Amino acid sequence: MGSSAPLAIADICDANSHLLTNGELRPLPTIFQIYGRKKAFSGPVATVKCFEDNVLVRELVAQKGHGRVMVIDGCGSLRSAIIGGVLAKRAENNGWDGIVVYGCIKDVDDVNLCDIGVRALGSYPVKPGKKGNGEKHVPVTITGIRVCECDWLYADSDGILVSTSEMTA
Repeated sequence: MGSSAPLAIADICDANSHLLTNGELRPLPTIFQIYGRKKAFSGPVATVKCFEDNVLVRELVAQKGHGRVMVIDGCGSLRSAIIGGVLAKRAENNGWDGIVVYGCIKDVDDVNLCDIGVRALGSYPVKPGKKGNGEKHVPVTITGIRVCECDWLYADSDGILVSTSEMTA
């Protein structure tokens, strides 16, 4: 979504109760902390599934984001950080609108200086492995909520929504 004003999550939910009921609009649970300077962000989803390893995340961050949102299924691990300040800055420079990490980040002060939206379970000072384990561009599941490459993600201070299609005002 990039430069246009983001849609308010609560307004999307209020106006689309039928999409919430039929599963086309799926809120993620309120377990994510808010990081980065961009408090609201949205865009088409790119996915990575990895466990305590960020080689594939580094590869994806190095690509042009074109306003997309990276959703990283770190399996909810609280034992290593998937993203730090360097990768958040690289994502910002390459045009990613946001990153959602079902896991931890590190370098919080540096991440908070980046003009990108970041959501994560929390922070942890230990860096991840570098073996290249995982998969890119595959459906991921975050606390039972399926997120696919064809989905759109919307995030603001009220929460995170995943939609099967782009939402309009």
